[in-house]
Amino acid sequence: MRKMWRRACALAVAPLVMASAAACGGNDSEDAAGRTTLRVIVNITPNLTEKYWSGLFARYEKSHPDVKVKPELTGTISANAKLTQDLAAGDPPDIAQQITPTAENASLFADLSDQPWAKDTPLVDQYALDGKRYLVGVGEQIQSLVFYNKAAFTKAGVDATKIRTMDQFTTAMGKLKSAGYKPLQTAGQWVTGSQFSMMADAGVLTEDPKWTVKRNEGKVSFADSGYVPYLEHYKSWIDSGHLDKSALGLTYADGQTAFLNGKSAMYIMGSFFVPAADAAKKSDDIGVFTMPTDGAYPSGQFGNISNPYVVVDKSRHKAEAIEFVKWLVTDREAIRSQLAADGNLRSGFSYPMSSLGTEVQKVLDKAPSVIVKSGPGQPIAGFSDELNKQIQSLYTGASAKDAAGGLDKWWNSQS
Repeated sequence: MRKMWRRACALAVAPLVMASAAACGGNDSEDAAGRTTLRVIVNITPNLTEKYWSGLFARYEKSHPDVKVKPELTGTISANAKLTQDLAAGDPPDIAQQITPTAENASLFADLSDQPWAKDTPLVDQYALDGKRYLVGVGEQIQSLVFYNKAAFTKAGVDATKIRTMDQFTTAMGKLKSAGYKPLQTAGQWVTGSQFSMMADAGVLTEDPKWTVKRNEGKVSFADSGYVPYLEHYKSWIDSGHLDKSALGLTYADGQTAFLNGKSAMYIMGSFFVPAADAAKKSDDIGVFTMPTDGAYPSGQFGNISNPYVVVDKSRHKAEAIEFVKWLVTDREAIRSQLAADGNLRSGFSYPMSSLGTEVQKVLDKAPSVIVKSGPGQPIAGFSDELNKQIQSLYTGASAKDAAGGLDKWWNSQS
């Protein structure tokens, strides 16, 4: 489940992913050449750089000379926070990437249900609200993946194909630590909580796909659920040194680099890690297996829509914005570019893949399902931040019981 935070004009809240530049909005709806300017809040990551977005948008501008597309980089705040800031200033952007509409904020976005092309986009109906399509995307990601250093596994005598349960996973960590490796790479920022979701959701939501729906209805709790054993496993890894407490001081990019440099043996991350391994020319040195669970194996893959877009309802150029989003999610070359840039997948579309990308595709092919938290199964807004907080509390002395209770207390306070 990858949610990326950006930076907006000297405002810094809820940091997640680094960005080196910031761009602020303005009322300039036309440039000096008289072209319509579309402002797009974009997701900046090690893969989806400012250079990447500018190049992608330039393709559209070439075939639409009357349109100028202006990417806006939000840096260390969420895309949603950037949108809220712009709307409050009376300066709405036209399009936002990486925002998931909820029942509470759906009115901010244009209803695309009457657009015939929207119905054929990936996972569109899973993300619909009351039958209305606000969000469209390019592909899908899977995220319950464990990437591993092949050389480390060989040195430690660990066979990745034999790791199916959480106990076997923990045993492998012990062998890897004895062989001189940090067993499992993590980081601070958003990574801690997201890795826990990638791990625990695969098991819990495969066993009960409606668990989050039941939590929304108050029928189940974290403290009395399958999440507790995963919290206990995670806490035991901290206590035994399998997870480095100092890793909380690392950024997402730092943690990724540490794994790519061979300093750690395993890395829980989504399919979007593959392009980073490819760029570092390390793909052949890295393997991947589906997340072990305390239940059925293989489990469903926790996943989500990739490269999602919404059109802002107050856009001054709504028709042009809708046309641009249509191009982003239906033009075959635009689709291939976005899939390849972030290691994502879409039925009917292929692109040259590395050995590691091919292995990820095999994991997806064997997965019994792709688990998506959306619609009625979408957690309360702010849950990912609270989960991150509670998982990080395990590093500073909290118990698994404390974390589960903290999640219940927070959830109950929001309803």
